[in-house]
Amino acid sequence: MSEDYRRMWKDLGLDLEAHDALLNVLGQGYRQVFLSQKNRPEGMGYFDFVMSEVHGLRIKELLDEKAAGRKIIGSYCVFVPEEIVLAANATLVGLCAGADFAMDAVEQVLPRNTCSLIKSTFGFKLGKVCPYLEASDMIVGENTCDGKKKAYEIFDGLVPNLYVMDIPQMKSAAGRDLMKKEYNQFKDALETLTGVTINSDNLRAGIAAVNAKRKAMHRLADLRKADPAPISGLDALLANQVYFYDNPARFTDSVNKICDELEQRIARKAGAVAAGAPRILISGCPMAVPNWKLPMIVENAGAVIVGEESCVGERGTRNRVDDSGDTVDALMEAIVDRYFKVDCAIFTPNPERLDHIETMAREYRADGVIHFGLQFCQPYLMESLPVEKALKEKGIPMLRVETDYSSEDVQQLQTRVEAFLELLPKQEA
Repeated sequence: MSEDYRRMWKDLGLDLEAHDALLNVLGQGYRQVFLSQKNRPEGMGYFDFVMSEVHGLRIKELLDEKAAGRKIIGSYCVFVPEEIVLAANATLVGLCAGADFAMDAVEQVLPRNTCSLIKSTFGFKLGKVCPYLEASDMIVGENTCDGKKKAYEIFDGLVPNLYVMDIPQMKSAAGRDLMKKEYNQFKDALETLTGVTINSDNLRAGIAAVNAKRKAMHRLADLRKADPAPISGLDALLANQVYFYDNPARFTDSVNKICDELEQRIARKAGAVAAGAPRILISGCPMAVPNWKLPMIVENAGAVIVGEESCVGERGTRNRVDDSGDTVDALMEAIVDRYFKVDCAIFTPNPERLDHIETMAREYRADGVIHFGLQFCQPYLMESLPVEKALKEKGIPMLRVETDYSSEDVQQLQTRVEAFLELLPKQEA
């Protein structure tokens, strides 16, 4: 990395030695997982470049935006509406939370048996290695699960300008009213922070930008239904991950370009894997960068992941916002309508998620489902049992996996995944 980048990281308050170690591990892991793949679409070169500059050029772009007066909003959840952030002339970025870091320091402030994602959030802060976190002018938390709810009380003492929004736990009229109130308060907070008044024009523009991103991701998802799959699950996951921190317009353009290429591959029946390879749907907890362990194991075993029922996947990108309203109130109602459809495991009861998994398994022609649960993530671990029961009744095989971000259980997971794939009906090539 250049000296300019190192000065930039130092100015942000990063621990340069720890940050160098993190980048080295991430770089090695990325080369091993992604660049070793064969028959990748040429369009993945863009995403490789983005990952090579994940803490470099993209951070410089954000700092340049800040120097021009634009605010940076960091978030950890798909319930934070990017449409409202863009309307306030601010930029939303996803924050680092996909790897173990500074765990000794984390376990001084959190119980050891806390969810891996929450511990990672604290580790990247306490270890001073996340430039996105340090560059943010506002950090948005959300009371989804009980773990996050209590963790943000502690996190508030570690970061400046933490804003926490409440998220309903039931799909009811009262729950929707709560979400509407919280989103309007968030809009007011952004207006105060940025000095920008959100009106129907800039809100509609924000909706259009995010709708375009989602439309591109829907296009990519639809192309993965082909057999042979034109893109690996790992590469598709990477696009889903980059979705959260890349420039929206550039990202949308890059996804559409790779979709153009995938359409050509489908026309000539050129797949990332051979036709007839076991087709797997991943369901459950989100996989933030650089959480690639389970997908790597699945695809190294000869299968292909054809979809993700996940916040970093279809759950996070499905459904667009109706932009036909003429007033701020009408557009805000449309935003609430869209986000209230997110079928996160925090909701009770949550039959929509069971229906969604079954629908995805059918539409993506999945031979089996692997349900991914992070250790101590109670909502998704608890839902894995009724999900398994519902899929069994439909004749869809499912494997429940509970793991963390470490590499200690790789061999065990590999054995379980390979055994699961052997039990799937054999497909004709």
